Amino acid sequence: MLSRIKSAMRVLIKGEQKKKNRNPIPSITKEEIAEVKQFFPREKFFILGHARSGTTLLMRLARLHNEVHCNYQAHFFTRKPSLKSLVDSSEIEEWLTRKSNRWNHAKDLSPLILRASADFILEREAIKENKNIVGDKSPSSNIHGQAVRDMHSIYPDAKLIYIVRDGRDVLISERFRNFVEESKFLTQEDKRIISDLKVDSVPFTSGLRSIFTESFIRNIAKRWADDVNEIDSEAKKLYKKNYLSLCYEDLLENPFDEMSKVWKFLGTKKVDKSLTKKINAEMKSNPDEQWQAERNEGIASFLPKGQAGNWNRLFTQKDKSIFKEIAGDVLIKWKYEESVDW
Repeated sequence: MLSRIKSAMRVLIKGEQKKKNRNPIPSITKEEIAEVKQFFPREKFFILGHARSGTTLLMRLARLHNEVHCNYQAHFFTRKPSLKSLVDSSEIEEWLTRKSNRWNHAKDLSPLILRASADFILEREAIKENKNIVGDKSPSSNIHGQAVRDMHSIYPDAKLIYIVRDGRDVLISERFRNFVEESKFLTQEDKRIISDLKVDSVPFTSGLRSIFTESFIRNIAKRWADDVNEIDSEAKKLYKKNYLSLCYEDLLENPFDEMSKVWKFLGTKKVDKSLTKKINAEMKSNPDEQWQAERNEGIASFLPKGQAGNWNRLFTQKDKSIFKEIAGDVLIKWKYEESVDW
């Protein structure tokens, strides 16, 4: 009683002290997963990949199967503010762990809140589509390995698919998307390159002049290398057999075979050969190319969209040298090159 009186006096005199930082958000337990699945029973998966690596194409193809639904860019774990921001404050922690709250059974309800929120977002569409496997695709260009760790803390029972594309083509695709969008981040040098490219493209396709600034190559090459290294490493460690990686170039070359692997990995009951026709039709469609053409035809028409190996005609010797320095070892690791002699 005396302790309570002293505590009350301190609050009256100094006011209630606020906790500055919350404790780490706990991982969801097996028991909690079982509880959540009573309400949200569908199997979940997530598609990750660096921006411009074919994540959208993979999503479009994945949902052609009559058991699979996929939509895009919820960014539950891959961009701030992410899913955990819903409970990432001391005030929310205090509410969810309050000792007088008999609903929490003396636990932090945070992981359940996060799981139920994401499950509802995913399943509300899957129900309408009458599909029992549902996933999100979100590019993982910024948070890298931490995205996998955050995902595993809430979805250790999910499946993770990671698509990799040759970083040199990623670099080119990102560059032209910025050009087409006339990004607010373009420098004066970037704008000069765009202007000159519109007037005469020959120097840019003959190795005489680069479409990049050095800072752009270094920035994107590092982000690509970090993303590929960290995502693959963390996914293998945490998800093990529930992790599948594939290459964008293989998807272009053998779409049915690659998608068969994906669908079997996701646990579909059957992969019918009749899907070949749907896959081929979807492969011919390129909404992003149409959008870019509508936005800025003069620049968009310079680069064939979605193809492999565009870097061969657009990289200068200096571009190659910088990329080798930053990410040459990653190209070798993923068998895009046998050595740095390219």
